[in-house]
Amino acid sequence: MAIGGKKMKKNSQLQNVAIQHFREYSSLYMFIIVLFLMGVICGSIIVNSLSYTQKEDLLYYLSRFFGQVADGQISSSTEMFIESVKHNIQYIGLIWIFGISIIGLPLILVLLFLKGVVIGFTVGFLVSTMGWEGFQIALMAVLPQNIILVPLTIFITVLSVALSINIISRLFFKQVRYPLKPVLIRYIVSFIICVLFITGAGAIEAYFSPLFMQQIVS
Repeated sequence: MAIGGKKMKKNSQLQNVAIQHFREYSSLYMFIIVLFLMGVICGSIIVNSLSYTQKEDLLYYLSRFFGQVADGQISSSTEMFIESVKHNIQYIGLIWIFGISIIGLPLILVLLFLKGVVIGFTVGFLVSTMGWEGFQIALMAVLPQNIILVPLTIFITVLSVALSINIISRLFFKQVRYPLKPVLIRYIVSFIICVLFITGAGAIEAYFSPLFMQQIVS
């Protein structure tokens, strides 16, 4: 009973922290989510603006890649896992670093927007050129890891923007509402947590998505 009570108390505390976090940054979350969705829409528009020749060229290279997937000629799952984790840590890490710099605020927003553009373009191109099969590939190969990565990107972007605004307010407007040290400690811990989730997303992308793709394209 005592152990169960401790677990319930801990879960309640985590829920309270999460609720307080979302309440504090609700307007910032709204802005970041809208900006990301604008990137997705922009990526879809770029697909529609491509000429027929450009689409055919891209589809040719994509078909060659799918042929390699069907034949099992792609990189090993371990190599894909390492590359996926490395790439996403670099991307999230760049946003994180910009959060503790004075000039990083606009760059954070640009990186988030570009993330949306890439996803929107990828899904839009697959669906527009391959129809139902493209939709299945997007659903099985693009969506699973991004269920983790997209919320993670939005989360770290919100924290980075909030910290950057905090630092700018301290330096230029002399607004000091609370000590900076605890904020920085939570910021570091948040990045470590993000790395753990990125590892999980990398495992999905490397070990599960290729299996789904092979079933679709073979």
